[in-house]
Amino acid sequence: MNSESLYQLFRPLDTLKGIGPKLKSRLKYLVGNYVIDLIWHLPNGFIDRSYRPNINDAEVGRVASIQCKVVKHTPSFRRNIPYRVMCEDNTGKLNLVWFNSRKDYLEKLLPLNKEIIISGKIDFYKDTKQISHPEYIVSAEETDTIPNIEATYSLTQGLTNKVVRGNIERILKNMPNINEWHNAKLLKDMNWPSFNEAIFDAHNPNNEKDLTSQSLSKQRIIYDELLAHQISMQLISKELNYQKGVPIKRNETQIKSFIESLPFNLTNSQKKCIEEISLDMEKPFRMLRLLQGDVGSGKTLVALVSILIAVNFKKQAALMVPTEILANQHYESFKQLLSENYKIDVLTGKTSQKEKEKIYQNIETGNTDIIIGTHSLFQEKVKFLDLGFVAIDEQHKFGVHQRLLLTSKNNKLLPHVLLMTATPIPRTLELTTYGSMSVSKITEKPEGRQNIKTAAKPLSKLNETIISLEKTINENRKIYWVCPLIEESEKIDLAAAEDRYKDLKKHYPNNVLLIHGKMKAEEREKIMDEFKYGDTKILVSTTVIEVGIDIPQATVMIIEHAERFGLSQLHQLRGRVGRGSDQSSCLLLYKNPMGENAKKRIETLRKTNDGFIIAEQDLLLRGSGEILGTRQSGFHIFKMANLNEDSDLLDLANINAKQIVENNGLNKNIRLLLQLFSKDEALKYLDAG
Repeated sequence: MNSESLYQLFRPLDTLKGIGPKLKSRLKYLVGNYVIDLIWHLPNGFIDRSYRPNINDAEVGRVASIQCKVVKHTPSFRRNIPYRVMCEDNTGKLNLVWFNSRKDYLEKLLPLNKEIIISGKIDFYKDTKQISHPEYIVSAEETDTIPNIEATYSLTQGLTNKVVRGNIERILKNMPNINEWHNAKLLKDMNWPSFNEAIFDAHNPNNEKDLTSQSLSKQRIIYDELLAHQISMQLISKELNYQKGVPIKRNETQIKSFIESLPFNLTNSQKKCIEEISLDMEKPFRMLRLLQGDVGSGKTLVALVSILIAVNFKKQAALMVPTEILANQHYESFKQLLSENYKIDVLTGKTSQKEKEKIYQNIETGNTDIIIGTHSLFQEKVKFLDLGFVAIDEQHKFGVHQRLLLTSKNNKLLPHVLLMTATPIPRTLELTTYGSMSVSKITEKPEGRQNIKTAAKPLSKLNETIISLEKTINENRKIYWVCPLIEESEKIDLAAAEDRYKDLKKHYPNNVLLIHGKMKAEEREKIMDEFKYGDTKILVSTTVIEVGIDIPQATVMIIEHAERFGLSQLHQLRGRVGRGSDQSSCLLLYKNPMGENAKKRIETLRKTNDGFIIAEQDLLLRGSGEILGTRQSGFHIFKMANLNEDSDLLDLANINAKQIVENNGLNKNIRLLLQLFSKDEALKYLDAG
């Protein structure tokens, strides 16, 4: 395939005949900028126009294509009265109906006594059959121009199926012959057609099966998309795994001594993760590893041991977290667990300028061993003497550029990087999104932790729930009460949190605090400290407590309007309790009537405490774009593949992608595959993880 043919597929949509600025804008919103984007826009349905009865036999409610003769025009003289054109055949009469149409246009299109074929859905009005706004009107001689089966596509405002379908048909008619990138054996084993045949078949479905990945043609295209993605991930992985790094050897004696000094035992999962990380750090290549662990599973301790391995080797280490509360919490816990031989600093937005200058100096001269901070660590003034290790907590809350800024702050070789997430990632998303990284998983709870008992009640039981808190308060335990906060109705929801705060204060005076995202960070931190260390037993909050807050005395979590929250978010909120050895509970208050998905979310949470099971269910209910937080930004990982339905194809693509990359099988046809699916630019983002 020559470059000119490839250009035909990647030229802008407005280079196609009949696509002007307005239509281009609508198509861009629907599919993208280029011709190839329309090719990937596969049908989501079809209309069967093969039913060709006479007027008398035409069934009401069915799409029919009927040959008849124009006999009468009845124009509309009032706005709410439609324009009617009466037609007939030798069995009966049929009205064609238009609202807001021009008389001169219809008289020209449908002159009296003309034999025509019309296609549309048959209705019945005042004893006469009719078709409103027929989709096709052609002369009797052009019967072949009405397709028996017409593919239908998802649309956006201002676009019709005829316009989208017409442009796709013109593209397919002039489609260049694409060279084959698969070997003959795979095509034979899978019974797949060539790429060109597959594209043509996918846009011309004949039945419901043809719209799914059970169709061999659609299956082949979906596999191609997954293979292109997995090859690009493998290329990134290969490149990342051989970026020069600092080999850091573990001092067994020091690490063993530290672990033995802890007031608790590590789980086998934690030990295994530490072993995997330390072996990676010993290599002369930069480590890039993802640490997954459920809420409260002890990820921070694994990170701390990894940090100590680096610091004991005379390297500096950084821990980056998304909030100031979390930064200070980690700082306090690190200070308690480590000896005074280690110099630890914390850097956040609220650190005074004088203190910041001192910390900058300590980092640059090497006097700081461990720096904990928020986005403040990105500032140009932060310069390390010898940064060897970076841990990034809740890594999905930082952008690619932010991660790149921190991990490139070493003047020497690249530091080792550990990305941490408390949101377990479904296996399919792990393959497609983190395929370039090694993955460690903590699958056990720390010793003595119990499963959280979860119940659900309607909001009509609100008063009895408030009264029932007295027992928890008398037992000297603490309670979170979470109200939803949704951006579109922030003021209303904030008012709801404030109202609940006032209600609870009436029942429990001087025993309730309120915290929300509109408060200044300093005020939020003060309230959290008061709740953690003081005597107040109830904290009313919006979802600002979702990440990482650790208060072992808190044993009750109440989530109001639980039907509004996503499954993983509910699980994260529930994970704020159960941080100690006492039995904890979570109550989900919901408002009826609930949708089916909301019922499934609440039922799943009641049945299991396992974040990995919850993550898989969340993927089923929401889809990959929302799980990764990319749906709102307009970015989707795949245009055709569905990770819930196509996991077998993903597994096959992953195996074959590894073989292609490991065997240097990137021939010109594989490169063409990467170009067609826009995966040839993946290497731009290598250093960002």
